[in-house]
Amino acid sequence: MYSDQDIAKRTEELVEECRDFLDDQFRFRGAQYDAGLAMVHFPEGYGGLGGNRGQQGIIDGILKANGVTYEDLRINPIGIGMGAPTVLAYGSEELKEKHLKRIFTGEDVWCQLFSEPTHGSDVAGIPSRAVKDGDEWVVNGQKVWTTLAHISSYGMLLTRTDPDVPKHKGLSYFVLDMHAPGVDVRPLYQMTGEAEFNEVFLDDVRIHDSQRLGAEGEGWRVATTTLMNERVALAGGPAPRGSGVIGDLVKLWEQRKDTLDGTERAVWRDRVAGLWIEAEVGRLTNARAKAAAVGGNPGPEGSVAKMASALLSQKVNSAIVDLLGADGMLHTPGYPMTRSSESMKTRTGRFLRSRANTIEGGTTEIMKNILGERMLGLPGDVRVDKDVPWSEIPK
Repeated sequence: MYSDQDIAKRTEELVEECRDFLDDQFRFRGAQYDAGLAMVHFPEGYGGLGGNRGQQGIIDGILKANGVTYEDLRINPIGIGMGAPTVLAYGSEELKEKHLKRIFTGEDVWCQLFSEPTHGSDVAGIPSRAVKDGDEWVVNGQKVWTTLAHISSYGMLLTRTDPDVPKHKGLSYFVLDMHAPGVDVRPLYQMTGEAEFNEVFLDDVRIHDSQRLGAEGEGWRVATTTLMNERVALAGGPAPRGSGVIGDLVKLWEQRKDTLDGTERAVWRDRVAGLWIEAEVGRLTNARAKAAAVGGNPGPEGSVAKMASALLSQKVNSAIVDLLGADGMLHTPGYPMTRSSESMKTRTGRFLRSRANTIEGGTTEIMKNILGERMLGLPGDVRVDKDVPWSEIPK
């Protein structure tokens, strides 16, 4: 028989254990993964239950409503949004066991090593090379615009392994240890004063063949899986009505409207209302697409959503800065030259950062090509190098 004092003491201990559990990101998210509630559209045993992406939004909403603050896009945006689906689709069982859970918990942050100084939108034409040496590949080259490379444990590396076939057929895809000898990460500072992305130099970096995702020479197919998932991730998930940056615009409008004269107020009312409607249409369209999606690789719809959300982000952030008036000319944090993302906490910082939205994750021009060719059935661009060996393409 326990005394009231013993029961009270044990209750206090349980409360403290519960708080410690919630405060431990790795422990809490590890338990979420084991329960199949991490990425519910993944198979059982790999953080999911074989459900669909829409169901994950419901789970995330419940967690957030109950005070759980862990958000995928803050913890490990590239790893969860792009790395995990690619490893699931093409990785060996060993790679799945090694990486999927640690990607979700955030113990291992990931980055994406696709773009190179001479090739951004034309990723298939990259010149970096990997040469086979026994059971290993020796990689040399340079990557650029690599977000979070400075804090990443692993990178998704696309590189050329056969220069004597057409450019799309001579690529292979590897999981790269970002701390391997020969990997040199250097910051690239943005107009926000921060360096969230980098240039990465690869100098005789050795990667074991067991770290390859997909077959040798099938890197483009694997990369397409990454890119399609990237665009879904950048488009964002279903969100409450009026939340996010559009909610901030409405809040600012309520604060400033009485300082405007009659004509200004009428013009601004129409502008704010129009952007709110556009945001709501995008939110509902994205929610329907997420609910309809099942496990597996997403289609071109993610590219369209990414394009629309990027353009809207720029328009809304521009409206906020315009409505701020003279205050909008000041970037309040100054230019700290740091590796953080503190500027995203301010209105002017978000405005400056939004300029990248139509470039990162595929330019708007590329997204329009995908929309036209894959969804509207329009003829594709003329590609004179399509069947030409990469080594014979003029450089």
